[in-house]
Amino acid sequence: MSGAGEQPVLTVYGRAYCHLCGEMVAQLEALRPVLSFVLRVVDVDEDGALAQRYGEWVPVLVGGDGEEICHYHLDSAALAAYFSKIR
Repeated sequence: MSGAGEQPVLTVYGRAYCHLCGEMVAQLEALRPVLSFVLRVVDVDEDGALAQRYGEWVPVLVGGDGEEICHYHLDSAALAAYFSKIR
């Protein structure tokens, strides 16, 4: 959860060559002005532990509290539910 005035942080765990990852990031970038959040993109192949943890599940969208929101495709309903819970 973020403090007053702080934007929530969402992280996409993905891979540079993953087209689904690129699609999810593009969709989230389009939503940033509306939902007001910070977006981090992490390439799991740069960290062996992350590569092992997420394997072929990428992209994975994770909230600032570590909650997995969705994977493979952006789930708008799950994202809305997450934001209603943290705000």
